[in-house]
Amino acid sequence: MDVFWIIIFLVLVFIELITVNLVTIWFAIGAIASFAVTYLTDSITIQVLVFIVVSTVSLLATRGIINKVKANKFEATNLDRVIGKIGIVTEEITKLEPGEVKVDGKKWSAISSKKLSIGSKVEILSIEGVKLKVKEVKEE
Repeated sequence: MDVFWIIIFLVLVFIELITVNLVTIWFAIGAIASFAVTYLTDSITIQVLVFIVVSTVSLLATRGIINKVKANKFEATNLDRVIGKIGIVTEEITKLEPGEVKVDGKKWSAISSKKLSIGSKVEILSIEGVKLKVKEVKEE
């Protein structure tokens, strides 16, 4: 039965190397533990129980660490940084035709649900495709 656990271990490690997503590593650890148990007992039930327990414990013990490592950290890109900022309309925007807005010294294509004339101050609401969605900011 020891050959069985080595084969299981090698298959699981191979899958892990192919996916590189920490999918089977805990089960590979369980397979190694079960392999070691084959030298203590011939009971398949005990070997399978060791496999299940060791795999579960190793999964639970490392879950917090793995989640921190795999966490996708959101970093604002140049596009994301303009959301919420105020810009100036440099080319008229209508409901049917996009115009142009200058934000942070850069010109962007922009759309709006209302007609906006040149010189209007606008707030950038979101990005749709390659165009900024804007709304007029009323001056106080």
